[in-house]
Amino acid sequence: MNQYDEIKNLLKKSKMLLEQKGPINLAKSIEDDLEKKSEDIDPEDVKKDKSKTYRISGGLLTIHGKDKKDLELTSEEKANFQETMDEFVNDVSDLGEFGVLNIYENEVQWSGKIMDFDIEFFFSIGESNGVYINGEMIKLDEKLTEIVTKLTSFYDKFKAKWAKVLALRKKTKMKK
Repeated sequence: MNQYDEIKNLLKKSKMLLEQKGPINLAKSIEDDLEKKSEDIDPEDVKKDKSKTYRISGGLLTIHGKDKKDLELTSEEKANFQETMDEFVNDVSDLGEFGVLNIYENEVQWSGKIMDFDIEFFFSIGESNGVYINGEMIKLDEKLTEIVTKLTSFYDKFKAKWAKVLALRKKTKMKK
C-alpha cells in the first residue's frame, strides 16, 4: 500500500468514526490503527529506506531509495521536473500550488492544488496509476468540466515523461 492509499484509508476511517453516534475517542482509534500498521513493518526495512529532497525552481522533488546511489538526481530528472511545472502552468492552470513530487523505486507521485477551483489533484504512475481530485462543494459547471479535462490530458503527458524516468532508473540500477 502506498502513502496516498494509507492517508485515504485513515481519512475514510476518521470520517466513519465522526459519523457514528455516541461517545468516541477518535485519537485512540487512530493511534490503535497506526500501532497495527507499525507492527506490520519490519525494522530492517525502515533502516534501509532513505530519501533526499531537492529544491528545483521553487518546487520540491524527493527521491526515495535504499542507498545513496538511488538518491542521486540526474540533470535529466531535474529538467523533467522543471518542464512538468512549466507545462502544468501552461496547459492546466497558472494558479497551481505544487506539492512534492516523489520518486519511488516503482512509482512516481505528485500532488498540488488548483487555487481558483479549490481542487486538490494527485497524479500517480506505477503501482496505482491515475489522476485523482479532491475538493468540497465544488460547483459543477463548464469551467470545472474544462479543468478536469485539462488535468486528464496533462496526466497523459506526466505519465509518459515520468514513466521514462522510472524505466531509466531501473536500467541504471541493474547496471550497478
